[in-house]
Amino acid sequence: MKRVTLESFAKVNRSLRVLGKRPDGYHEIDTVFQTVDLSDRMDFLEGEDRDGEVSLTIEGADLAADSSNLILRAAAALASRTGTQRGARIHLSKKIPIGGGLGGGSSNAAATLLGLSSLWNLPLSDTDLQPIAASLGSDVPFFLVGGRARGTGRGEILEPLADGPEEWLVLVFPPFPLSTAMVYGALEAPALTDPATGTNLRGSDSGGGPDRNDLEPAAESLRGELRRFRAALSDSGATSARLSGSGSTVFGLFGNEESARRAVRRLAGLREETTTMAIVKTVSRAAFARRARPLPEEQRG
Repeated sequence: MKRVTLESFAKVNRSLRVLGKRPDGYHEIDTVFQTVDLSDRMDFLEGEDRDGEVSLTIEGADLAADSSNLILRAAAALASRTGTQRGARIHLSKKIPIGGGLGGGSSNAAATLLGLSSLWNLPLSDTDLQPIAASLGSDVPFFLVGGRARGTGRGEILEPLADGPEEWLVLVFPPFPLSTAMVYGALEAPALTDPATGTNLRGSDSGGGPDRNDLEPAAESLRGELRRFRAALSDSGATSARLSGSGSTVFGLFGNEESARRAVRRLAGLREETTTMAIVKTVSRAAFARRARPLPEEQRG
């Protein structure tokens, strides 16, 4: 029975500018995506009866495995686009936190397009898959590219960028997710203030390095702990400490693994209230292509 196994990588936003709201209700952004080596595993197996049914099982997260799941939506979109009636069984082993601004759901959707295209022997190029990916979510097209890329429009218009030097990151996972809709709603609120101090946060940047995320003030108005986490990363030697996407994950950049490990030791106090951390490194476009894409048939074991 044919089987395809893929890594489904997380991303961080090295920078994120919000340029305004579009007539279609989405926000115009200018962002720099970067893949990191935190990943889910996805296994794709041929359906036993080949009746067009695609089933999904999940371990490691409490997620619905029904038509609301982005994986099954991606499978349905691919089948509709190609007219295939072949089925599949998909298993997701989840490690990327949900609601953390790391793009886990979008990454899973892109991996589904790649995995099922291989499983079903569909003659589709990246150019063919890009519009399907864009219809599923703003971040999904990036996960067909990987490495570092600039995203404009809703984030779906991509410009691959040269990979920078390998960097190490400390990811801080708060014990709460953040809703993207709520963060954008707070950004658009008439008065964006810090609930603890009453300080006006609109347009402010509380430091944390040369990169910028315009959603930080809004996210931090909802959860003030995020500002404290960023400050702690900066105090522990991070060259930049930012919110990823709309949060809730906060990350610090470090030049090497040892400095990242020293920072984690210094940040032991953040482990209160089930806050967790991970050390990861950036993934280049070439490494992404090797690890996040199906191998050609002749190279499969």
